[in-house]
Amino acid sequence: MRFASLGSGSEGNALLVEAQCGTTTTRVLLDCGFSAKEVERRLGRLGLRIDDLDAILITHEHTDHIGSALTLGRKWSIPLHMSWGTARAVGADEAPVDLHVLWGDESVAIGNLSVLPYTVPHDAREPLQYVFSDGASRLGVLTDVGVSTPHITSTLSGCDALVLESNHDLQMLATSRYPASLKARIGGMHGHLNNDAAAGILAALDRSKLRHLVAAHLSQQNNLPHLAQAALSAVLGASATEVVVATQAEGFDWLTL
Repeated sequence: MRFASLGSGSEGNALLVEAQCGTTTTRVLLDCGFSAKEVERRLGRLGLRIDDLDAILITHEHTDHIGSALTLGRKWSIPLHMSWGTARAVGADEAPVDLHVLWGDESVAIGNLSVLPYTVPHDAREPLQYVFSDGASRLGVLTDVGVSTPHITSTLSGCDALVLESNHDLQMLATSRYPASLKARIGGMHGHLNNDAAAGILAALDRSKLRHLVAAHLSQQNNLPHLAQAALSAVLGASATEVVVATQAEGFDWLTL
């Protein structure tokens, strides 16, 4: 199994997960927060095309995550997987797409991948985050969440790789030009994780198998890569460079498990 990001941040998110078994390969896109043309361009950087995708999974209905998912699903006949709440919020329940409704904590098989959706607190209709497995390794993803929960900790413990939101630095957000209402939303219990909160989640996990750690969904206005890396690497007792940063423009290249 390997994974790569097409881009991560408030302007668009998309994570590519691939699993091989014998002569078959399964590729799924987690979130599709860019235009169809931009998804095509960014996939091209990895030597892939839109019709190489076997499925698109969505975390929630916010624009930087849903993007062109319905367009791609309809035009390329790609199955779309999301919660019922998300489907209703974006009109996927009435669109001419191959919709697959997901339920929290009920695993589904997509080709060579086992996909576990799990519930999180975020200001959306029915948000889900995901754990992917090829039977040998587990990739956990946690972005767009306000606070940790015991359920999050138990679900992500023991993962071999983790993509973890480190959205903002507390001091940078407090002194930013954002209006007070937006600051409250971002920093609230249904908003986004700051660097310290992300580090707290990481510290609570069983990290005995962890090989790759990615800091994701960084705010371009209220965070800096080295601040996120410092907070997370301190938990690992490792060099800051051991923490990969998913950028808005480039995402990150393939990481293999």
